[in-house]
Amino acid sequence: MVKTALFGAAVVATLLLSGCVTAVPPRDPHAALLTPTAPEVNVQAPALFHVRMQTTQGEMLILVHRDWSPHGADRFYNLVRAGYYDHAKIFRISPRKWAQFGVNADPAVSTAWRTANIPDDPRVVSNTRGTISFAFAVPNGRTTQMFFNLADNSATHDGEPFVPFAEVISGMEAADRFYSAYGEQAGGGIRAGKQDVLFKEGNAWLEKNFPKLDEISKATVEP
Repeated sequence: MVKTALFGAAVVATLLLSGCVTAVPPRDPHAALLTPTAPEVNVQAPALFHVRMQTTQGEMLILVHRDWSPHGADRFYNLVRAGYYDHAKIFRISPRKWAQFGVNADPAVSTAWRTANIPDDPRVVSNTRGTISFAFAVPNGRTTQMFFNLADNSATHDGEPFVPFAEVISGMEAADRFYSAYGEQAGGGIRAGKQDVLFKEGNAWLEKNFPKLDEISKATVEP
């Protein structure tokens, strides 16, 4: 049995070297952006990890706590690794309250994830300034959209419940500078029922109608 296994391994190695068999490497997470069920975008996140965001108002460093919200942390980890938030617009801002983002620049990608819900997590920490929580409309309805708490919103947000999964540990001043004069006009919140055009036309529509919106230029996972 052992000799047979060794012989088989040797044959495969020989075929690979000769070019008769093509080794298939693991798919890059970016390649799975149109397939929310793909294993590449459904891995468990580390207990703690950093995400560095380059925005049009400056750099932000985020610390994600998986024990605060396991499902939320895993979703964010996978989306960032796949490049989902690159060039995502900060499309909904209530000055000194919150700043929402999470609709992909490409309508095909954002539509693929629009109904890719994750289960609710119990809230562990409050929606204080600098924390980040997922937006949702119905129970177990979190997908890709989230918001920065620009102030202590615990009195209004904890009871919903909006569940923080991360905190900004540097660069919060960049979020404070996000352009906010459009208010709810650029799609509003999930509950308002006015986001269809965001998913149909993506950044093209936002850039045409709301050219001053800020964006996340690039988001990357760091140890």
